[in-house]
Amino acid sequence: MAPAIITLAADAPKLDSGSTAFMLISAALVMVMTPGLAFFYGGMVRVKSALNMLMMSFISLGIITILWTVYGFSFAFHSGNGFMGGTGWIGMRHIGITELWPGYGIPIYVFAVFQLMFAIITPALISGALADRVKFTAWALFITLWATVVYFPVAHWVWASDGWLFKKGVIDFAGGTAVHINAGAAALGVILVIGKRNGFKRDPMRPHSLPLVMLGCGLLWFGWFGFNAGSWLGSDGVAAVAFTNTQVATAAAMLGWLLYERIRHGSFTTLGAASGAVSGLVAITPACGSVSPLGAIAVGVIAGVGCAAAVGLKYRFNIDDSLDVVGVHMVGGIIGSLLIGFFATGGVGQTAKGVFYGGGWHQLRLQFIGVGAVLGYSLVCAIILAKLIDMTMGFRVTDDEEVTGVDQILHAETAYDFAGVGGGRGAAPAIGGTGSGADAPGKKVDA
Repeated sequence: MAPAIITLAADAPKLDSGSTAFMLISAALVMVMTPGLAFFYGGMVRVKSALNMLMMSFISLGIITILWTVYGFSFAFHSGNGFMGGTGWIGMRHIGITELWPGYGIPIYVFAVFQLMFAIITPALISGALADRVKFTAWALFITLWATVVYFPVAHWVWASDGWLFKKGVIDFAGGTAVHINAGAAALGVILVIGKRNGFKRDPMRPHSLPLVMLGCGLLWFGWFGFNAGSWLGSDGVAAVAFTNTQVATAAAMLGWLLYERIRHGSFTTLGAASGAVSGLVAITPACGSVSPLGAIAVGVIAGVGCAAAVGLKYRFNIDDSLDVVGVHMVGGIIGSLLIGFFATGGVGQTAKGVFYGGGWHQLRLQFIGVGAVLGYSLVCAIILAKLIDMTMGFRVTDDEEVTGVDQILHAETAYDFAGVGGGRGAAPAIGGTGSGADAPGKKVDA
C-alpha cells in the first residue's frame, strides 16, 4: 500500500468518483478474502476441527472491526510519531464525510474501510498454525491484544507518512511485511509457547475436504486483486500493473510449487496447486508495483519453490505449524520483500504518486531492515502475549478435548451430519487433515 500524505499537485485534489468506486469495490474484495481463508483453512484440517477453523477467521471480522473503529485506525494512520499514530481519530471522530485522504481523491472513510479489511485478515492468517488445539476464548483474547500491540503500530511504521520504515524508504506496496511476515512471525511465536498437536509426526493429519481448499484458494486469488491493485488508492496505470503482476506471479508460483512437488514426491497435488498459488500471492504483495511482469514471473517461481521447500522443514525442526503459515506467509513475505532489491525496475514504490524506484544494494539493505524489524517485533510480542494468556487462562484445550475434537467441545456442533446421509456404525471414518506439507509421516487414519 502507498498511503503517502504527500501531494505533488499544486492544488489539493478533488473527489475522484472513479477511484472512490474502485476503492470501495477493492475493500469488498479484500473482505471476501477472510471467508475465503476460512474455507481454505477449514478444508485443510481434520473433520473434527473444521468449524473451529472457520470460526477462528470469522471472529476476526467481529473483533477487529470494533477495535479498528474505536482506536485502531487512529493508532495506525493518524499523524503521530515514527512508531504510533495519534488519538485524533479515536472512535472515527473528527472525520468529515467529504474529507479526502491527503494527496488522494478518495474520502478518508473509504481509505479507513479499505485498511480495515487488511487489519481483519492479518490475525486470521495466524490461526492456521494453531489448528486443533487452542481455546476459542484464548484465541479471541490473543487477536485482540496482538492487533493492539503489534498490527496497528506496524501498519503505522510501514504505511503512514511519518512511520519510521516508510520514511527510510522500505517498499511494501500491499503488505509483505505488515501483513504476511507480521502474521507468520506471530504464528511461530505462539507455536513455540503452546507446543505440538497430539500425534504430530505420528498420525497423518490430512485435509478432510480438498474441494473446500480449492474453493478457498479461488476466493483468496479473486480477492487479492483488490488487495494489491487497490493498494495504490486509485484506478490508473499503476493499479493495472499491480493487478497484472498479481496474476502473473501467482500462476508462476503455482507451477513452481507443482514442479518441485513432482520432482520431490512424484505427484502433482491439488493441495500443492492451492498452496503454490497462495505463496505467489504472498510474495508478489510487497513487490507488485515495483517489478515488471517478467520480474513477477521470477518472484513467483522463486516463492513457489522456496515455500514448498520451507514447509517440509517443520518436521526437521519439530515445529508443528499446522497449516504452514510460517512456511508460506512468513517465508513468502520475506522472499517477496527482499526480491524487490533484485527485480524492482521502473515500478512504483512507496512514496507519493509519480516517484519511481529501482532495485540495487541500497534498496536491498532497506528491505532487510524492514523484514528484520517487523519479524523480530512480532515474534517477541507474540511469545510474550501467548505466554501471559497461557499462564492465566490457559491457551490450549486439554488432551482429551483435543482427541474428541474442538468442534464438539468448543462449539457444540459438527461440520457434517453423517447420520443424516446414511451414516452410523457402518460408516467409514473421516480421514484427518492438515497443512500443505506432503512429507507428513505416518500411516494411521485419525478421525
